[in-house]
Amino acid sequence: MKNSIILFLVTMSFGLGYAQSNIDNILTEIAKNNKTIQANTSYWNAQKVQYKTGNSLYNPTVEYDYLKGSPAEAGNQTDIIVTQSFDFPTVYGKKNQLANQLGIQADLQLKAANQELLLEAKKICIELVYRNKLQIPLTKRKEATEKWLAHFKKKLTTGDGTILNVNKAEIQLLEIRKQFQDNASTIAKLNEQLTSLNGGIAIRLTDVGYFETPVIADFETFVKEVEAQDYIRKTLEQEKVITQKQIEVSKALALPKMEVGYHYQGILGQTYNGIHTGVALPLWESKNTVKLQKAKMTFAESALNDHSNLYYYEIKQTYDRYESLKSILTEYEKINKSVEPIQLLDKALSAGQISVLEYFVELNYYNDSQNSYLEIEKEYYDVIATLLKHKL
Repeated sequence: MKNSIILFLVTMSFGLGYAQSNIDNILTEIAKNNKTIQANTSYWNAQKVQYKTGNSLYNPTVEYDYLKGSPAEAGNQTDIIVTQSFDFPTVYGKKNQLANQLGIQADLQLKAANQELLLEAKKICIELVYRNKLQIPLTKRKEATEKWLAHFKKKLTTGDGTILNVNKAEIQLLEIRKQFQDNASTIAKLNEQLTSLNGGIAIRLTDVGYFETPVIADFETFVKEVEAQDYIRKTLEQEKVITQKQIEVSKALALPKMEVGYHYQGILGQTYNGIHTGVALPLWESKNTVKLQKAKMTFAESALNDHSNLYYYEIKQTYDRYESLKSILTEYEKINKSVEPIQLLDKALSAGQISVLEYFVELNYYNDSQNSYLEIEKEYYDVIATLLKHKL
């Protein structure tokens, strides 16, 4: 009989199939209500407006001079000059292209920031599902131990039991109640974190099922998919495009600036008026600007290469962990779960086939195995969430 008990304790398993969870709906709500996402959106929209500023003509200049002549017969002189300065015409097109590229980068940076926040929220949801699932066996353990404690106390009063059995049950119940309360407290705290991420709007996750897991391709195929949708990588690639545009703008700004206008002059009863023109020679103002932008280009290329290398191996480690966990859970799934080990233990103890000490030793073995499985299952979904961050 005891060998059968141990066999069933060792071969217990948990199913891997779940109904569609509410996690996606919660992430949708958080994406809509989160204050950080709203603030980031406002900030980057403002930045895009700022990128468009500064690409218009300079303000026109009006000059007025009134000069009294000396001696008196020399007469007075009046000068009025109205001028409009502007950069070399190609500058405005280059600046507009640069502003457009900066706007694209702003969108990428916003998406990257939102993606990280939604991944944080998803991991909280995964932790909550795990805690909700754990609360079910903890409740059963507490209720079962309370039942046995009452049974042992009753037997003690009739003279059929021992105080040792009562003490064993009380110690067991004390530990289980602590685990139960700690887990309930963690559930409440995690739901508060979700509410905080949801902009203060109350939200709770009571599901005991995770999300549906899509088919993940082989590593080399998968890593190409991830890299193609990596917003950080896209931001760094965009930085190279922006730096190239800045080089073009710097070269255009090195061309002469010009001004045109109207000049009026009145002296000794005679007036003169005509066109005013001028050219500003860029001898010192733009010195080293192109060299600076080329240095930035070198840095951008190094940053992109560094990120690509680190990100590849980060994905590789996560993918390897995913395959390992998947293999472990598949083994659990294959194991027969036709008999509930706790029920078997209860029957054995009631029939006197095992002692109270043996009952609690075997029960703790089963509980530890069940807890370990739930932790592995949680880590499995946590790893999948990390791998699929690019889909958030």
